[in-house]
Amino acid sequence: MFVSVHGLAHRFPGTDTLFEGLDFTIGPGHTVAICGPSGCGKSTLLSILAGWERPAEGGVEREGVERIGWVFQNPYGVPERTALDHVVFPLLAKGLRRRDAEPEALEAMGLFDLKYAAGRRFADLSGGEAQRLMLARAVCSKPDLLLVDEPTAQLDTRTAHSVSHVLGNLAGQGMIVVVATHDPDTRDACERVVDLADYAPQSRGNTPDDGREAS
Repeated sequence: MFVSVHGLAHRFPGTDTLFEGLDFTIGPGHTVAICGPSGCGKSTLLSILAGWERPAEGGVEREGVERIGWVFQNPYGVPERTALDHVVFPLLAKGLRRRDAEPEALEAMGLFDLKYAAGRRFADLSGGEAQRLMLARAVCSKPDLLLVDEPTAQLDTRTAHSVSHVLGNLAGQGMIVVVATHDPDTRDACERVVDLADYAPQSRGNTPDDGREAS
């Protein structure tokens, strides 16, 4: 199982190129940070890796990747449904009965210290709790490739560190984890880094100085 990109470039109609000449391959056990300034294309690259967005140039090969989990930067949910309802949903969609699915959902919530909130309405969660809930829901679906957009944006330092640690453990269990982030601590917690600033058109020809860049 692996994800490989070759000669990737992207631009939106009528706009400048976001990035170009992007090449890397990632496999199970890898945690990869996608970094760069605002507007450089981090979220767009996640969409391309997921197959939701077609690149302007180049391509993406997803060998053996059958299930893709996505966590958006801004948490969303059904206000009146409970936190547990949200996490259990992917399992119910796969055909599990509620009584069989709930233990798995609670286990996923436990990874992000959310068991206490199982019975609370989504509308009553804080921004940080909602963000962690979406992570738990994505993990509960047991994806091969987990794509996460700014997972620590609404978290305090201690909780952000804990989330980064959990994502690293998930990769260690055979998942491919790709995180778009501005957070230097989250970046440092990943074993590989792709800095899109190095692939902006004006940067071509320069050698990236981050020795951990994905390749």
